[in-house]
Amino acid sequence: MPPEKIQHRRVCFVSGTRAEFGLMQSTLAALRQRPNVTLQIMLTGMHLDRQRGGDIRQLRQAGCHIDAVIPWPAKQSDPAHNAVKTGKAMAAMAAAFTKLRTDIVLIVGDRVEALAAAMAAHIGGLIVAHVHGGDRALGQVDDSLRHAITKLAHVHFPATANSAKRIRKLGEDSWRIHQAGSPGIDGIKAAAMPARLMRKKAFALVVLHPTESNDALEFRRAKLLLKTVVDAGVPNVVIIGPNNDPGSQGILRAWRQRLPSGVSFHPDIPRPDFLGLLRDAAFLIGNSSSGIIEAASFGTPVIDVGDRQKGRERSQNVRNVPFAEASLRRAIQAVWRGGHPKRFPCRNIYGGGNAGIRIAKILASIDLSSRRLRRKLICY
Repeated sequence: MPPEKIQHRRVCFVSGTRAEFGLMQSTLAALRQRPNVTLQIMLTGMHLDRQRGGDIRQLRQAGCHIDAVIPWPAKQSDPAHNAVKTGKAMAAMAAAFTKLRTDIVLIVGDRVEALAAAMAAHIGGLIVAHVHGGDRALGQVDDSLRHAITKLAHVHFPATANSAKRIRKLGEDSWRIHQAGSPGIDGIKAAAMPARLMRKKAFALVVLHPTESNDALEFRRAKLLLKTVVDAGVPNVVIIGPNNDPGSQGILRAWRQRLPSGVSFHPDIPRPDFLGLLRDAAFLIGNSSSGIIEAASFGTPVIDVGDRQKGRERSQNVRNVPFAEASLRRAIQAVWRGGHPKRFPCRNIYGGGNAGIRIAKILASIDLSSRRLRRKLICY
């Protein structure tokens, strides 16, 4: 008998931020190599926000084919308007999936853009594949959104054994769960650019996202964080802009004021350059998931501030402290060590590479006609 023909499928990756787009590069490259897969790219969220380096034009100039752009207004980032934007985006995504004749929708993490895509796809009868489900991270509404996406997804790609275990406890069938590791650490040492921005200078890298929707509170936290780093004697500081969660305007206002000598602010930065900064920094301070996931592969010390990443598994290079000056000062002194920064072994609990290849292989082989895959029933 002739071999069974492998079904062709259209896989649409939905991205709301440059950070998650970069995190998924190994997966997207592996999908492009699959002869029975047509990769589609749908952008929304921060990709459209010019004050955060809206990057659609740059991505197109770099040769990235974008199949759909979903409006996501940048103004009014309070929770109520965020909910309205999510609902409107869900409707636009549903229409775009139909026009593109998408079969599988691929999403990552816990952001509202991913939730909108998961709802539009699941209700629209498409297969939802979710990367980084089962993690824990308090955020603002992040933890709830991540687990809601898990219940909408048909195929799960958790990064760690503990995350896979949590997905099973949510009532998901074991055969749906494929522990793949984090694609964000696939090949990051090779992808990191040589030092350009801070060549041969000792510096701290600051990446702070809002934990509360209160702009005034987030402004004060950002000012406190920077003051403490500068007062600790760190001569150079590179600040990367926040995401667009409610409260982010307060952080942006702090970064756009007159900054001390030696401090530079970049609203956004290409991932290879960011990875180079992450590799070369004396330490990363703030509350970015890159400090939890990627930094361990470089051995970079991380001072995780506040509760945004509360609950996430972390490697030995990460230390958590509250938004309090004394605690911040002690943590900085412990890793800065008077200009002789501490380093850690390059060991990462989120895997050692090839996650993207594993994810692409499974997405290229799942049975699109399977009623068992599409129809979900809690398994206990």
